[in-house]
Amino acid sequence: MAYNITVIPGDGIGKEITDGAVEVLKAADKKFGLGLNFAYHDAGGTAYDKFGTPLPQETIDACKASDGVLFGAVGGDKWDKVDPAKRPEKAILGLRKELGLYANLRPVKVADALIEYSPLKPELVRGADLVIVRELIGGIYFGEKCESEQHNGVERAWDLENYSVPEVERIAKLAFETAKLRRGKVTSVDKSNVLATSRLWRRTVEKVAKDYPEVECNNLYVDNCAMQIAVKPTQFDVIVTGNLFGDILSDEAAVVGGSIGMLPSASIGECTSLYEPIHGSAPDIAGKGIANPIGTILSAAMLLRYSLHEEAAADAIEAAVDKALAEGYRTPDLWKDGFTKVNTSEMTKIISERV
Repeated sequence: MAYNITVIPGDGIGKEITDGAVEVLKAADKKFGLGLNFAYHDAGGTAYDKFGTPLPQETIDACKASDGVLFGAVGGDKWDKVDPAKRPEKAILGLRKELGLYANLRPVKVADALIEYSPLKPELVRGADLVIVRELIGGIYFGEKCESEQHNGVERAWDLENYSVPEVERIAKLAFETAKLRRGKVTSVDKSNVLATSRLWRRTVEKVAKDYPEVECNNLYVDNCAMQIAVKPTQFDVIVTGNLFGDILSDEAAVVGGSIGMLPSASIGECTSLYEPIHGSAPDIAGKGIANPIGTILSAAMLLRYSLHEEAAADAIEAAVDKALAEGYRTPDLWKDGFTKVNTSEMTKIISERV
């Protein structure tokens, strides 16, 4: 059987990290005989420079026809002054809509080898293992917007936040199903003391919870949740929340683990699923060969697991990452005295060999 993978490097360090992930996937392909085929397409600022749009139709069509999408990162200062409707970030937002990617799964598991990198005390972070289930195609990111209007002689801008019951039900069910496979606890995060959309969110999640009596469910305001992640991350199993809150909380949780460069994500929905690291395009280090490819490599492992159902190959990649870290190899974002500093391509090679 053959699988077709669409690779979208994007901008900044996107090419370096996706090249690394593809190399590791090829190592897994060689070992397990997966039959992986790779096709490259543009999106983001790179696509804007070439085609005048951050998301060409050709890229959309390729994604829809593939078995999985491996995505790097988009954006950068270079495109700050382009038409807001054509900013690089519109590429990933557009793909989420086009592919029906309503849910983003962001696992945060602190490796034993990296406990010392956490800003938290080891006794607080040891054993942290949670998944943030973020609603991905609704909320304020996709609501109606106004860049500039005059109101009583004063310029203002606004963004509309809205959610429907079916949107919340869909993401809540995924969160509860995920919790059933883990430790059986869902924490729903909102701001229902202030926002009408959050009150609808909470009512809907509590209604869905009744269909999952075996799963514990509790609610937290987003500000309290942000504090609790820093104070006691081990209390969480599955966190489910809206688009904006999920974006912020997942980045915070990443730092708890020591490096945002370590964490993968899977965007799941109605069509082809998309896999990407949670960090940005980091244009300040692009081309220097110092980016950490592990978040993208682990995203590739998630692609194998969730889209291709190749569990053994996914396990092999994750084990190879753990082994490389346990042996003391570190990219510059993680390097400290006593460890072996390696660049992007060297870390990729080390992980590939251990696959």
